[in-house]
Amino acid sequence: MLRLTELKLPLTHGEGAVEAALKARLGLRPGELKSCHVARRAWDARKRSAIELVYTLDFEVADEAALLRRAQRDPVLARTLGRTPDTSYRHVARAAAPPPKRPVVIGTGPCGIFAALILAEMGFRPIIVERGKVVRERTKDTWALWRRNVLTPESNVQFGEGGAGTFSDGKLWSGIKDPQHLGRKVLTEFVEAGAPEEILYVAKPHIGTFRLVQMVESMRAKIEALGGEYRFGTRVVDFVIETGRDGVRRLRGLVTEPTGGGARETIETEHVVLAIGHSARDTFETLHARGVHVEAKPFSIGVRIEHPQSIIDRARFGDFAKHPILGAADYKLVHHCTSPALRGRSVYSFCMCPGGTVVAATSEPGRVVTNGMSQYSRAERNANAGIVVGITPEQDYPGHPLAGIAFQRRWEDAAFEAGGRDYRAPAQLVGDFLAGRPSTALGALVPSYKPGVTPTDLSRCLPDFVVAAIREALPAFGRQIRGFDMDDAVMTGVETRTSSPVRIRRDAAFRSVNTLGLYPAGEGAGYAGGIFSAGVDGIRVAEAVGRDMAGLAAAA
Repeated sequence: MLRLTELKLPLTHGEGAVEAALKARLGLRPGELKSCHVARRAWDARKRSAIELVYTLDFEVADEAALLRRAQRDPVLARTLGRTPDTSYRHVARAAAPPPKRPVVIGTGPCGIFAALILAEMGFRPIIVERGKVVRERTKDTWALWRRNVLTPESNVQFGEGGAGTFSDGKLWSGIKDPQHLGRKVLTEFVEAGAPEEILYVAKPHIGTFRLVQMVESMRAKIEALGGEYRFGTRVVDFVIETGRDGVRRLRGLVTEPTGGGARETIETEHVVLAIGHSARDTFETLHARGVHVEAKPFSIGVRIEHPQSIIDRARFGDFAKHPILGAADYKLVHHCTSPALRGRSVYSFCMCPGGTVVAATSEPGRVVTNGMSQYSRAERNANAGIVVGITPEQDYPGHPLAGIAFQRRWEDAAFEAGGRDYRAPAQLVGDFLAGRPSTALGALVPSYKPGVTPTDLSRCLPDFVVAAIREALPAFGRQIRGFDMDDAVMTGVETRTSSPVRIRRDAAFRSVNTLGLYPAGEGAGYAGGIFSAGVDGIRVAEAVGRDMAGLAAAA
């Protein structure tokens, strides 16, 4: 098939307009177009009075060679016309026989799920270890925090089947480079598991929490049918590592224990995918204690901000606000600080959730963490996003590979205190925050965070430079989106789990740089950021494990 990109049509175009525009663009006569379908649909809202849809189309014509010859005489057509890329997925290895030592995947977030799926499809029968519960039991525990202020440390927004991405907007786009089209495998598996087919072609696909729950269950069933084995409620407490006569450190096994108590078990394995997520702080500590190379990495810290969704819709789409194709509007903002004391600091929006809610996302007792979530409909009254400031080990938490974890905990502790020590979150009106005064009451906007907020002074819960940077950024954001710095907008703290505070460095073969058999993967290891990129990284790492296991089998 052939592919045409950059075909623009008005947002309000009628039925049949896409095919008619394609024929006109290509100069086709009646009967020459054999088939046509949408490969991608985006929108261009730079002119709010004339929003356009931008299509990429895959099609077949009667005389392909003649069309390609014509395109050589038309520079614009030559630039936008080409062959449809082959995005079908092909496995890189196959197990010749059931492996005597099965690979282990730690974690069932998107990275772990796709690593387990690929290993299972290749015939390696992975064992999947998850400290949390199956997704529906986990959902009940998560709602217990939101509704009754009851935290279950091993079953919450961060831990359990589906990972942190289950309680999110379900965004499925990323800026990663993907020359092997592994992202297409991620999307097609999601559709097979119950996601809407539109995620295969819309420019900014999302799923929403309720659908993600069903999809996670469906993918688990597929992995189990292919020989995978799940062990829920099982925490990895140690790694068996031996140093050979050649001086090389090699993984020989894992030590696990039930999270509810019970006897420890050693799993003999020589291949472990570390898809542990960005909040597995105890596992980071264990890896560091066992000499696995772990280093501090940059991340960001800040707050969640909420506005009426209608303000964002109007600012982005003008009179086209609420158009069914456009849906609830999102935004992406960046401010580079100019104050002398803040030079080099940047403030940006993170994980924007249109028509969503701010959620309690802590995984440790006595700490408050916020995150954002949307359902597929994105129909809630408020828009929310993280407004965060980038921080670095060199400047902000030097001296130890795990210093970023201590930094996070410090401010999560402060937020717990400021919120009232019962998992309510500290909150402040934007007008009060900019004026440097505590909030004593809320305004017209009703914050969505459950189990509730406490009006206070957020400067108690954040580093001084973060407070100063956000104060500088908000008016700048208000000039980009009218109403962004409105007095009654609500800021809720704190947002600390933007990404992993550590990186478990790996080599070109995706192995730990100093421990053979360990394969750091996904967001927790510092190699992904979000559902889509984590899924792609899980595939890449599983392929590396499969190649190595197939090579070992051949040598034997």
